[in-house]
Amino acid sequence: MTNKRFQILQLLGLLLLALLISFNTFAAANLPKHSPVPGGIAVIVLPSSTQPPTAFYRGNRVLVTGSQQTGWYAITGIALKATPGTHHIQLGDAQKIAFNVKPKTYKEQRITLTNKRQVNPAPMDLERIGREKKVMVAAFKHWNDQLTPSLTLLKPVQGPYSSPFGLKRFFNDQPRNPHSGLDIAAAEGSPIQAPAKAIVTATGDYFFNGKTILLDHGQGLISMYCHLSEINVAKGDIVNTKDIIGQVGKTGRVTGPHLHWSVSLNNARINPFLLMSDKPDILESSE
Repeated sequence: MTNKRFQILQLLGLLLLALLISFNTFAAANLPKHSPVPGGIAVIVLPSSTQPPTAFYRGNRVLVTGSQQTGWYAITGIALKATPGTHHIQLGDAQKIAFNVKPKTYKEQRITLTNKRQVNPAPMDLERIGREKKVMVAAFKHWNDQLTPSLTLLKPVQGPYSSPFGLKRFFNDQPRNPHSGLDIAAAEGSPIQAPAKAIVTATGDYFFNGKTILLDHGQGLISMYCHLSEINVAKGDIVNTKDIIGQVGKTGRVTGPHLHWSVSLNNARINPFLLMSDKPDILESSE
């Protein structure tokens, strides 16, 4: 082999290496931050394969992104009530991949409500709440292969963040479920935009959440919008990024107008900040 030919092959090898590095850098740049805590996201590297692997966590299918060239990643949502320690995702019938969930402590929030039924619902209210919960759980667990989800979400309404994700909540000094979304303060009637392309999977007027919209962004990525004054979409509608889906209100269990925005991965509510393009430096609710 001549010296010139060797130099050309060496150059081609370096170019190929640079291309592979750029592929991997691009893939990493488009992944959410690895934040394996309750209410966070575990980004798990999967074995190489020609097709995207099928992964499950706690019985729910997990969003998998990447390619044969850049590698495959399981974008795994971790529920707020998850116990710290070793967890596993399942690949196929036998293979498991372990990951560690770290502890995280969230602050408390105490809210006083004058409507006592919104703290301790009557028996007839409990029946309604049960029916509505089934609708929402079905939406959160839905799996849709028709849409390729965006892992970058826009802020759905303009306004300051009023309550962070994960707060331990007490209504009239009685403990209730933690705050599984972000609250954004805005005037009643303010337009709410879709943070990414989606299919409207459910709408309703619910006991706690008021007028509500659930959007399916594909592969187990679901977002929910609560306490609306108006709903401008219907189940089955396809919405694009920035399409107006509703208006801010004060329906349901609220103390004033605002948007409650929840984001769910594999039926686990996660901190929306982890997928936002504009991540504020404030309102971390951990102590």
